[in-house]
Amino acid sequence: MSRPTVRAVHVSSSRAWLIWALGAALFGYGFFHRNAPSVMIDSLMRDFMVGGAILGNLSAFYYYAYASLQIPVGLMVDRWGPRRMLAIGASLCAAGAALFASADSLSLAYAGRLLIGGGAAFGFVGTLKLATNWFPPHRFAQLTGMTMMAGMIGGIGGQAPLAALVEVTGWREALFGAAVIGGLLAASIWFIVRDHPPSDSGPLGKEPESANAGGLAALIEGLRVVVRERQNWIVSLVCASMTAPLLAFAGLWGVAWLMQAQGLERPEAAGTASLLLIGWAVGSPASGWLSDRTGARRPVLQAGAALGLVSLSALLYLPDPPPVLRAMLFLASGAGLGAMAVGFAILRRVNKPQVTGAAYGLLNGACVGSGAVFQPLIGALLDRSWDGALIEGARLYSASAYTGSLSVLIGFLALGLAVSFLIREPPPQTS
Repeated sequence: MSRPTVRAVHVSSSRAWLIWALGAALFGYGFFHRNAPSVMIDSLMRDFMVGGAILGNLSAFYYYAYASLQIPVGLMVDRWGPRRMLAIGASLCAAGAALFASADSLSLAYAGRLLIGGGAAFGFVGTLKLATNWFPPHRFAQLTGMTMMAGMIGGIGGQAPLAALVEVTGWREALFGAAVIGGLLAASIWFIVRDHPPSDSGPLGKEPESANAGGLAALIEGLRVVVRERQNWIVSLVCASMTAPLLAFAGLWGVAWLMQAQGLERPEAAGTASLLLIGWAVGSPASGWLSDRTGARRPVLQAGAALGLVSLSALLYLPDPPPVLRAMLFLASGAGLGAMAVGFAILRRVNKPQVTGAAYGLLNGACVGSGAVFQPLIGALLDRSWDGALIEGARLYSASAYTGSLSVLIGFLALGLAVSFLIREPPPQTS
């Protein structure tokens, strides 16, 4: 039996899907924590006595850790395998959630967010490595989109459902519960996930000798190969521009914008902002499926960026849009921007299998780094436009302040769409 045939057997097995699903669950869990501060803005401002810029930094500490670790995480996943790294990541997330929930000072809150971000850093890259090892290339874009969908489901859980829970229990108790879930996920990954199908690795649970060979020199060489590939940087910039609205708008400032500038109550605002994530959850696997089916990568990516740019611009600049139109624009923005998942499929074609983890890490780091940049940047721009208004100790920003501050996302997305025309990729793999 040939090697491609053996792998096809494992692709159809329930175990392969379970292993992928546990990795994707960590990505979703991390996304839950990314978005959680968006429904706690007023509570966090009161408890830690901070304004928009500092709150943006508090939320963005997750991204500082996550983004800065992406290339090292990719190298570690390439060398030591996704199972170990995913289990460690889930454990760090759980510990960080517990620390953040119990923090009685801003420094401890920073440390908690840093731990959560560091643990979540393993989720997406580790899951894509599992997909690379357990599934054939012609399924990869769709699996990437499905992994994105799992992240969006977690992100949705960190908005409207979490907002309702916070109203009942308080934000600290809600995050303690999330810490327990993270610990259970870490144990499940450790006992169930394996890096390769048995046909690739001998006895179940053992890695091929070559997987761990080479030491530090191999890690450095892998990093050098990935960093010197120009297409890796071009695709990373394009996808970062498509991710920034998700992380900075839907992930933090969107709920406050809907409450303060559009007059919605917290549960309705959180539910409306979640529509962007729902659109993303649909758009990511759909664009991956379309890309796999047609073999087209760049055109699908560009179409998604264009749809996201038009929809997000209408959402911000149309005066007082009706609720139905506003909801449709949130959905359309997410559906278009979710096509950034195709970028990972492009990098799978561009890079050799031995360094795909590092390449995925570079791209994911750039995407999450956009949140680290734009969350505090928008907060700082809002503070500059603040007129001194307060509601129960939390700052109140005007509609015009939000429009001006959030416009930086429109400019970055337009730049990404323009740069996308520089993308070049090799022909599809045949096995």
